[in-house]
Amino acid sequence: MTRFVFILLVSVSCFGQELVIIDTTPLLVDTFIGIDDYKNTFTITDNIISKTGAKGDFEYSDIQLGDITTIDAINPLKIVVYYQDFNTVVFLDNRLSEIERIDFNTLPIFINTGAARNAGNNRLWLLNTDTQQIELYNYNTQNRIEISQPITANIEAVTSNFNFLYVLTKQEVRQYNLYGSLLHVLPVLEGISLTQDNGNLLVSTASQLLYKTKEMDSFNPLSYQEILKVNLQLRQDLLYIYNGEKIATFSLNPPKK
Repeated sequence: MTRFVFILLVSVSCFGQELVIIDTTPLLVDTFIGIDDYKNTFTITDNIISKTGAKGDFEYSDIQLGDITTIDAINPLKIVVYYQDFNTVVFLDNRLSEIERIDFNTLPIFINTGAARNAGNNRLWLLNTDTQQIELYNYNTQNRIEISQPITANIEAVTSNFNFLYVLTKQEVRQYNLYGSLLHVLPVLEGISLTQDNGNLLVSTASQLLYKTKEMDSFNPLSYQEILKVNLQLRQDLLYIYNGEKIATFSLNPPKK
């Protein structure tokens, strides 16, 4: 299973402003995935995906596909679950019932994938590990479009929304659009993990968190006091941090005076 290492903010400041803690919620799971717009909480325990919310609790698992690599719930009606070891994507509905799956090993033209994200309109963002290129794949027509030139640096993480894909290496974040244009290259140092929400980006490095809104030209650091292994989510100007025992919710907006 993919492991995430992020920085726990115990008493932190952002651009000179103290981050405001809004809430803490006890939680004991293997992996905290995130909270969606309907306040549903997605987690993984024993390789079982769980969705917990006001309309009920739902689960999904398929032990034959091995460990879950990533879950993309940007579309709550068509959740993308990626199993890298078996080169397979499973689509789930909002009750975590399987809709369909794609086994990239059995396609007419084999694709050896290293990442899969939702690109909307029956498309996936894919990382082709044989060519080290980003592809846009239409799973209805099986049409493939190469989005990027080969990326020579090791790719640490990818994240996306429907219109843009962000690729993290140790030294930079690259932003691509659906037409194959490389829009931005943003320098970072020792990038480990990357998350985004509506074009706002958060990078975890070996020593700090770096935050950039879509209006900014570069990353700014968030200060920290200690480094812990946790899961993290960025959503609607909120920062969720899971430390293995609870979720802490912080506001990224400074308080109004």
